[in-house]
Amino acid sequence: MKHAVFVDGQEGTTGLRIHDYLARRDDIELLRIDAERRKDAAERARLLNAADVAFLCLPDAAAREAVALVTNPHTCVIDASTAHRTDPAWVFGLPELAPGQRAKLRASKRIGNPGCHATAFILLLRPLVDAALVPKELPLSATSLTGYSGGGRRMIEQYESAHGDPSLAAPRPYALSLQHKHVPEMMAHTGLTRPPLFQPVVGDFYKGLAVSVPLHLSQLAPGTTAEHLRRALQAHYEGERFIRVMPLDDPQTLKAGFFDVQACNDSNRVDLFVFANPTQALLMARLDNLGKGASGAAVQSMNLHLGLDEGLGL
Repeated sequence: MKHAVFVDGQEGTTGLRIHDYLARRDDIELLRIDAERRKDAAERARLLNAADVAFLCLPDAAAREAVALVTNPHTCVIDASTAHRTDPAWVFGLPELAPGQRAKLRASKRIGNPGCHATAFILLLRPLVDAALVPKELPLSATSLTGYSGGGRRMIEQYESAHGDPSLAAPRPYALSLQHKHVPEMMAHTGLTRPPLFQPVVGDFYKGLAVSVPLHLSQLAPGTTAEHLRRALQAHYEGERFIRVMPLDDPQTLKAGFFDVQACNDSNRVDLFVFANPTQALLMARLDNLGKGASGAAVQSMNLHLGLDEGLGL
């Protein structure tokens, strides 16, 4: 039996990638909308309600409107926008978040897909907060370096038609209002009580993302060492197929002298690192912002919800 799937917003970066994942599978029937009817509410409603799983790859307001069109109680909605990521009526689409998260994803018909920056940050911090190594009230900062595909079609076109524009050649920090849309989910799903000071930076490369979180060991639970941090990550993600906890002060990275932001590209993998000296630690996570940071995560949640191998097609 094939599962019927509709991607509402298939023409966007995330929607196209989800479509590519699923088009190769013989257990999925992709429901398609005629290009001239993409904004026809009645046709969209018909396809949304005909689907076993509907992916919403839309701006927040349009995603909320799409949810209102779904009347079939059997349709599972996976929303890739930020509209429902902290809504308690929706399950956060990060299976590795905590024990019991997979059971929630199997049972729920409303799943909020995580943001790319937030995925990396949460995977680094949630185990350390749960282990009481990082106090919930600790003021944290985080920097995220990402490829330009994270900005969607408009930014992709900007970079790929730049023709040597020097303003795009160097990394560009953004979200300088300190109001980045991923911060609420970064707090909600780590348990932190203070918003992290978050600085995203876009670079002149297509995809790949690395989040860095600096820590002073003296501000953590008494006696905490860098190895304690790494062991807590290792224990939390033991047996997780898509998450690798790297050795303390990863020798290969130190040997190269530079961190490879793109090493997880074209995979659904996340690599977690702890670099340290006697008084400080630097947590780092890298992923493909279009894979585990967006479309791959959505397909992983779909697989879980349908009772399939969660790595199918990934």
